[in-house]
Amino acid sequence: MSLMFDPETAIYPFPVKPVPLSVDETQFYREKIKRLLKARNAVLVAHYYTDPEIQALAEETGGCISDSLEMARFGAHHSASTLLVAGVRFMGETAKILSPEKTILMPTLDAECSLDLGCPEEAFSAFCDAHPDRTVVVYANTSAAVKARADWVVTSSIAVELIEHLDSLGEKIIWAPDRHLGNYVQKQTGADVLCWQGACIVHDEFKTQALTRMKALWPDAAVLVHPESPQAVVDLADAVGSTSQLIAAAKTLPHQQLIVATDRGIFYKMQQACPEKTLLEAPTAGEGATCRSCAHCPWMAMNGLKAIAEALEHGGAAHEIHVDAALREGALRPLNRMLDFAATLRLSTKGNA
Repeated sequence: MSLMFDPETAIYPFPVKPVPLSVDETQFYREKIKRLLKARNAVLVAHYYTDPEIQALAEETGGCISDSLEMARFGAHHSASTLLVAGVRFMGETAKILSPEKTILMPTLDAECSLDLGCPEEAFSAFCDAHPDRTVVVYANTSAAVKARADWVVTSSIAVELIEHLDSLGEKIIWAPDRHLGNYVQKQTGADVLCWQGACIVHDEFKTQALTRMKALWPDAAVLVHPESPQAVVDLADAVGSTSQLIAAAKTLPHQQLIVATDRGIFYKMQQACPEKTLLEAPTAGEGATCRSCAHCPWMAMNGLKAIAEALEHGGAAHEIHVDAALREGALRPLNRMLDFAATLRLSTKGNA
């Protein structure tokens, strides 16, 4: 366990909640964004955790709604010269690392991630130096500098498979930054995993007591849990997985009611996948005004229509992502390893189908 970071005492610079737009303002900015996307040869790439109106606009304009792995793939292969990344800052950095020739814009560069904030490069590098015999695997939710320090980058959708692969080679692992996902992967694989002690403020708030009470109210409901949640919450799940895996599980599970323990932004695509089912938000620890995230990342909420329009119209220092060339080269290596491994995994899965 690292003594360098304590998620229980961490204080994050939470953003001010955006002012909701009126119906007329919403329509105005939607149409403006559509025009600007065409004028700039740009495409909108949105994460599952952004607000539904952002995801709907990405669909309408030929963009992408996905998890961070598919966002990385989509942006790298799309013909657009500009990517508008609606998400949090590490996603924009990842897009720039994979597509240095493209202009990468974000609605705001202040959209942080508690996992990224909780894994500062200098402290993490010292942690790695203290364990030189271990292979360093970092979650995509990290800065370019932390990625450059790693041997591998990974997303939750392929985390178990990658650690199984490294374990089969006899490698011992440093995992960062999410302690819950790291513990889940260790439990699933039996690998020797040393975890950095970061946590996602959204998933860390799901607690067993409140979830157990909700299960009692909905006894026929299945529970879907992201593995960034505490192990005791994962133990209550009928399905555990990444955002894309949870959407797939929602569609295939026979249950008509689903209690979903992840950011409520996922409901937009999940409801599309199973429109006949009832989706229920899993309760967070605060169960009201005392919760920190209330099951929605406060930084994801910064990706509003007005901010997207401003990014496309003005660009500049407030919106454009830049990554130092040397840092990009260092981060590109473990990112490409991830993408190559994911591609091999897809081929293997198809071959066994």
